[in-house]
Amino acid sequence: MYDIKKVHQASSMNDVLKIMKENKEVKILAGGTDVLIKMRERKYKDVEIVSIGDISELSGIHIDESENIIIKSATKFIDIINNEYIAKHLPTLGKACNQIGSPQIRNIATIGGNLCNGAVSADVVPILLVLDAQLHIVGLDGKMRIINVNDLHTGPGQTSLIEGQELLVEIHIKKENYVNFGFDYYKYGKRNAMEIATLGCAVGIKLNKQKDIIEDIKIAYSVAAPTPRRCSSIEKLMIGKKLTKETINLIKPENIAELIPRDSWRASKNFRLQLIKETGRRTALEAIKANGGELCID
Repeated sequence: MYDIKKVHQASSMNDVLKIMKENKEVKILAGGTDVLIKMRERKYKDVEIVSIGDISELSGIHIDESENIIIKSATKFIDIINNEYIAKHLPTLGKACNQIGSPQIRNIATIGGNLCNGAVSADVVPILLVLDAQLHIVGLDGKMRIINVNDLHTGPGQTSLIEGQELLVEIHIKKENYVNFGFDYYKYGKRNAMEIATLGCAVGIKLNKQKDIIEDIKIAYSVAAPTPRRCSSIEKLMIGKKLTKETINLIKPENIAELIPRDSWRASKNFRLQLIKETGRRTALEAIKANGGELCID
């Protein structure tokens, strides 16, 4: 079933880089929930894999002296869900992680794998997009480069990482991108559990002190374009506006140039267009509540 040529058990990040340098076609395996499926589907044949799931320096969550939240790439979703920092500062990230797969999947799948797989339906990606997460990526020479998560996905199943030559090691969320914001994530699927998103939406919003003006707003969707996408067109339209029903109703496909929904076996294009509007407005309203604002729309 699995055409595995060799398994390399790495003991450190440097060990991983050494193995990658010596074996150009090696595949990274953390939780294995994506890689093993591709192997079962015969997309990977006669493959060498390097396991990074037990490397302590690639797993864990902490807050640095500037109150930036740092999540190591091989951190499992269950550990994010149960982490006290996440629960206190970014509960919506925990909410998104808790909607991934089944309890068994969440106990082994990792946040780095979810990002690097490049799936358009990845649940954790929209919230990381609105958080402007910074990805720390190391090359075979040990040099680090940093990119914004919004620059990661380049196409369906594709990322800007150089396969076989780079390793995602950390995800940084700056204090300025989560403090004084309210967040929410909404996933639409035909089932409540173990469902791939038909459409996902994340919103981060910052209101003024009087809670009647939108000082900043960030909106991202998944499964509404070839990649998960931030929507700067609607963000620019809403920033500075009064918190009114008319402002929230600006969230509609006609005002979001970045989205290109399509027909698929899960949903028609027209249904996704409706979901873009409904999930966007619903998620924005919940983010407003999380930021201490209040707006009722019938």
